[in-house]
Amino acid sequence: MTDYGHPLTFGVSLDPTAADFGSALDLARQADRAGLEYLAVQDHAYQPGYLDVWTMLSYLTARTERIAVVSDVADLQLRPPAMLAKAAASLAAIAPGRVALGVGGGPSAAAVASMGATPHHGRAMVEYTEEAIGILRAALDGRAIRTDTEHHHIAGYQAGPVPAAPVPIWVGSQKPGMLGVTGRVGDGWVSPLNIYVPPQDVPERQAIIDAAAREAGRDPRDVRRLYNVIGAIGPYRGGQGLVGPAGLWVDTLTEWAVELGFDTFVLWTITDPAAQLELFTSEVVPAVRERVAERRGAAA
Repeated sequence: MTDYGHPLTFGVSLDPTAADFGSALDLARQADRAGLEYLAVQDHAYQPGYLDVWTMLSYLTARTERIAVVSDVADLQLRPPAMLAKAAASLAAIAPGRVALGVGGGPSAAAVASMGATPHHGRAMVEYTEEAIGILRAALDGRAIRTDTEHHHIAGYQAGPVPAAPVPIWVGSQKPGMLGVTGRVGDGWVSPLNIYVPPQDVPERQAIIDAAAREAGRDPRDVRRLYNVIGAIGPYRGGQGLVGPAGLWVDTLTEWAVELGFDTFVLWTITDPAAQLELFTSEVVPAVRERVAERRGAAA
């Protein structure tokens, strides 16, 4: 059993397709009214039909009341860390406490190259990402940044503004090198979808993160754990991911919280997003909160 004891939070992934942004905005407002904590948007800037993640997140904060936004996850090879920190700090200054920064190395070297950036591979990717997160953190703290390494050259940038509320940096990772980065310098782990990192593979990955955290002198409990969960609530033929009635979702997410260590779940719907979000917020989320609280109380 691995329960790191964090309060549970929940979110929904919004489709960044430009042609249907109205539907995404409606879903965002629905999630805001229902009391979810996060609106998550993927970052695939090289897709011609997709909106830019930071533009979309900025607009969403203006059109909702209280819900936070998170990049799930921003591609660090396409978004230089000093500039990404400037964007995140600016949005956090406008919408205090409503910004989380999910980052990763990027899924496609060819796509990175297609937009004019330099792709990294293997160990170089790990080094690049870890350095980039260090730059992000320094910039979000408002420090002066001067660095000259193989991967980053910054000649004395004075960062700012400094957000009133901290902007957490969560790292998307699934292989050992990047999981190590998550443990050493990340505020949280963003796990890929449950069809890419299935539940049976999670403990091994959590152990890598925990070991890296300890080696860096950190408490593994300081690292939040987010699971992107794709599926359908209710009967659905041929669906991928977690598919079944609300009761199955409640049982499963409860187990994933208290046994696998996740504290944040982001819903990726495969059918009828508005109806699925209604089921998620009315039947699944409150029951999971209650069930996990009971399990934690019994364990204590």
